[in-house]
Amino acid sequence: MSNVKTDTLLGHPKGLFLLFGTEMWERMSYYGMRGIFVLYLVAFASNFGWDMAYFGIDPTAEGAEKLFNTAIQSKALGILGIYAFFVYVTPVIGGWMADNVWGQRKSIIVGGLSMMLGQFALGTPHALIPGMETTFLWIGLVFLIIGNGFFKPNISTMVGDLYEEGDKRRDAAFTIFYMGINLGSILGYLVVGTIGEKINYQYGFLTAGVGMLLGVLLQLALSNKYLGNVGVEPSAKQSKGSAAASKEPLTPEERDRVKVILIMSFFTIIFWLGFEQAAGSMNLFAKYKTDLVFFGWEMPASWLQTVNPIFVIILAPIFAATWLKMGAAEPNSPKKFGLGMFFLGLGFISMVMAALQIGDSDTAKAHVIWLVLAYLFHTMGELCLSPIGLSMVTKLAPLKYTSLLMGMWFFFSGVGNYLAAWVGQMVGETGPLQAFSGVAIMAFIAGIMLWLLSDKLVDWMHGAEDKEPKTMTEKLEEELKVTDDKD
Repeated sequence: MSNVKTDTLLGHPKGLFLLFGTEMWERMSYYGMRGIFVLYLVAFASNFGWDMAYFGIDPTAEGAEKLFNTAIQSKALGILGIYAFFVYVTPVIGGWMADNVWGQRKSIIVGGLSMMLGQFALGTPHALIPGMETTFLWIGLVFLIIGNGFFKPNISTMVGDLYEEGDKRRDAAFTIFYMGINLGSILGYLVVGTIGEKINYQYGFLTAGVGMLLGVLLQLALSNKYLGNVGVEPSAKQSKGSAAASKEPLTPEERDRVKVILIMSFFTIIFWLGFEQAAGSMNLFAKYKTDLVFFGWEMPASWLQTVNPIFVIILAPIFAATWLKMGAAEPNSPKKFGLGMFFLGLGFISMVMAALQIGDSDTAKAHVIWLVLAYLFHTMGELCLSPIGLSMVTKLAPLKYTSLLMGMWFFFSGVGNYLAAWVGQMVGETGPLQAFSGVAIMAFIAGIMLWLLSDKLVDWMHGAEDKEPKTMTEKLEEELKVTDDKD
């Protein structure tokens, strides 16, 4: 561990930048695939056997072609929803395996290799697998889901493990690491998206697989040098003396705090079912209903998804500074969640304006500024909700249920992602105007409810809202003290 503490760059352990690079390549792979996946399914529908007979459509009926296109898009969005749901469920399993069996280091290697194989399966040219296209599609998704489960919950844990308890550099470290996530997503949308849309979608998946391979090779080559023993030993083997505390029932105060976590996690379903339209209905709207031609050149639709990570990089420090500057006037966590819902609603008001611009025309195109504004408002909502929620779980969760409740946070996100596909299908069935209006109204109602519930939720936090998040050591010492007092 000595090299971790003394070998620094910009005042941080060099291991942080190794994890930054590994995460950047993984996010390039993940978001690159996400940016073109629905477009790929729609473009290659015939390869998967999705013809009019498959959907029970009479080809001679009036409007059969439009109905067929809607059915294809609905099918593609449904598959994306299934994938997105399990992507957020498997981290619970992957985190448990790392904590109890493999350790974080081995888990992210296994996860990275699995995701690489998944991308390569999706990228296998159809000419090499005639009649097996659907099989390779599902094989690819299964490998991606399993790999993400082992990778996602563990690399962030390793960032924290680089620092001693109470190290003031920890928050800055996660900010640097978060930049890796967003740089990776920008790289994925630009590189994978361009190759996919301008050359061949399957070449895009292969490029995403190569990106994941680079992340794994980077980790294998440099982890021993820059990470020391971080992530090698399962955390369960490192934990001593907490058995007595783990057997104690929750106190009334702890039960209240758990209720807050579950209630606020439930509200995130509404946020994510709207936010995740970026990869689904908004991506299709950008591709087929938005004017993307500039000076005779058509911009790939997937490029629009870079707007979110770019705005995150620009706005994250502004939001952080704003909360600090507000001092005592800073909104509490439930109110920040409410603000996130309001911003989500404003984003869909922008999409309503885009829908109004094209009307019922099959040929009219909306101005790209409406989508840019939608992504701007959605990013502002994300910054009010996502990091606040993660911090909330660390503040409120009892030690013995921290991993479980963090898993529940991701589970509710997964439900939101799954329902996002249902909303996307509604866009095709009822039209973008009605569907986007419905999401906007739902978001505003959720925001108002959170604002009205905020005082009660803060009461149930029993002062945790006014304190810094406790370290795992502080939580353990507190629970052991409670046990000693009872004895």
